[in-house]
Amino acid sequence: MKCHAHLQMKSVAEAREIFLSRFDLNAMLPPEEIPTVAARGRVTAAPVWARRSLPVTHQAAMDGFAVLAASTFWATPEQPKSLAVGEEAFPINTGHTMPRGTDAVISAENISNPRAEVITVKAPVFPWHNVRRIGEDLVGGEMILPEGVEITPLAQGALLAAGSTQVAVRRLPKVIIIPAGSESVSMANLDGDLPSDRLLEFNSVILAGLVTEAGGLPEIMAMVPDNVTSLTTALKKALATADVVIINAGSPAGTGDYTYQAVAKLGEVLVHGVSMMPGKPSLLGQVGGKPVIGIPDYPISAVSSFEQFAAPLIAGLAGKRLAPRPTLMVHPAQNLQSKPGLTEFIRVTLGRVGDKVIATPLPRGGGIIPSLVRPDGLLVVPAGSECLEEDRQVAAELLVPPEDIDGALVVLGSHDNIIDLLATFLKRKDPRLRLSSGHVGSQGALVALRRGMAHFGGIHLFDSETNTHNVRCILRSLPRLPLKLINLAWRERGLLVAEGNPKNIRTIQDLTRPDVRFINRQQGAGTRVLMDYLLKKNGLEPSVVQGYEREEKTHMDVAVKVHSGFADVGIGIFEAAKALGLDFIPLTPERYDLVVPESTFNDPRFQILLEVINSQEYQEAVAALGGYDMKDCGKIFWEQYT
Repeated sequence: MKCHAHLQMKSVAEAREIFLSRFDLNAMLPPEEIPTVAARGRVTAAPVWARRSLPVTHQAAMDGFAVLAASTFWATPEQPKSLAVGEEAFPINTGHTMPRGTDAVISAENISNPRAEVITVKAPVFPWHNVRRIGEDLVGGEMILPEGVEITPLAQGALLAAGSTQVAVRRLPKVIIIPAGSESVSMANLDGDLPSDRLLEFNSVILAGLVTEAGGLPEIMAMVPDNVTSLTTALKKALATADVVIINAGSPAGTGDYTYQAVAKLGEVLVHGVSMMPGKPSLLGQVGGKPVIGIPDYPISAVSSFEQFAAPLIAGLAGKRLAPRPTLMVHPAQNLQSKPGLTEFIRVTLGRVGDKVIATPLPRGGGIIPSLVRPDGLLVVPAGSECLEEDRQVAAELLVPPEDIDGALVVLGSHDNIIDLLATFLKRKDPRLRLSSGHVGSQGALVALRRGMAHFGGIHLFDSETNTHNVRCILRSLPRLPLKLINLAWRERGLLVAEGNPKNIRTIQDLTRPDVRFINRQQGAGTRVLMDYLLKKNGLEPSVVQGYEREEKTHMDVAVKVHSGFADVGIGIFEAAKALGLDFIPLTPERYDLVVPESTFNDPRFQILLEVINSQEYQEAVAALGGYDMKDCGKIFWEQYT
């Protein structure tokens, strides 16, 4: 079987143009007529004309008496006119139809005795005084709404008032999502408990929600086995009723390129491979004049592909325009390298530090789940650039309201899950506030604070010469910055090994065995500093540890590598081992501290955070995780002055 490699990748803009230009989005779907009361959010398919005038009759615009204006002429306070109620003057309320033979309303406030059988008029009124005439608001046959506008609640009221109880609208496109995979079970079709031995397919649920947001009607098919025959059959079935089909199975170049084969067999592949990351394997095609989109199966890749190609297509079919996201000038917290020739979309958290908005990248990769739920913004590295430079201003697309940015406290430094837990408790304490955290290691935290790119940092740097934590490293890196060093927790660091410790690893010396594979933390991480110290203390060179050069950025990443069998042992914290059911071999306790510049400490937002840190509720929640000692939580261990 011939492989269809991505040899002719298109740019994002070129791929979108090739795809969308193939379809007449304004004419593909016939309009439908629906009740006006159900038309909110829909787009008019033709101009809507008033079926009656408003008001439909002459109506009183004031409570009072309806009269013939001429009957009041020449009335003065000295020579008032008397009008018989029920014969020449008729009681009337606002909005009521004017009695025949009347053309003006005298306000009740201008009648001295409105309950009398004869009223006294002391000043004349003129024709149509206090009267809303037929057609004053709208004349029958006048256009209410033009074609191609979204119907708002106010527009619904105007249509109903004009007698338009039915309205012709653009039909919402039906989008069928085909999840494919031989090893997965679809969350959308799951009935009962989650199976422990199967992969869970959840992309279809994400895509269905995005379809709805774009203006479509999603439908998720049952899981399709990952082979060309099954996928082709499913595609045929979907096309029988769908306006758009999304295949979520990826479309890699290789022998398993089933999406390509299915689309090519039934129709035409327009684009196969886009120079973007994530989302490079996207496939765009048509079968029988209907759009078919092959979306990669990694979650972030699927979302990126949908946003670039499916969203504008679905919105266009529904008659809607996707509003561009607002942008904000930001400063990346670190250099962001990208592959040459690819447009890369990087999800970031944002927070204002001084006069800068700091963009901290979330973990990158097509399958990184936290990047789905935590981003505040999106950075785009153009295909012609290989890097966004640290602290060099660049535009970010906002994914949250702008006011959220000013409520963020930026914390950079060593990773620990108790920072994420702290963010939860802070949000509970004050919904206006949140933490924008980035994992740059303990040394990275000090660098960020020196450059004014974080409100505070999390560090755990052991100094082997003095057998102390953090202070000496701060003196070297931030000698003139007024700050406070506040303890968040003591925690146990040790070796993470598979459940049951099958390699019988007990000490640092065991890491030198040829059958033991190690996974390390990155340069600058406090855990890496400790590891180097322990090797030196035991008279060992890093070169004797197999895998010492392999690095991960978080404790959980290390734990995952051990859990998956990629490594036999790693160094980390107890909580990471507990989370994945690993065994833990304690090595040494350490202090995890927050480095807080004086300017941040005096910030009312940080004072609220400090209340959370010192709360019994937060400390008990951390202790319940295991591996933490909260005896000094919130204590100021050291202060530095100018």
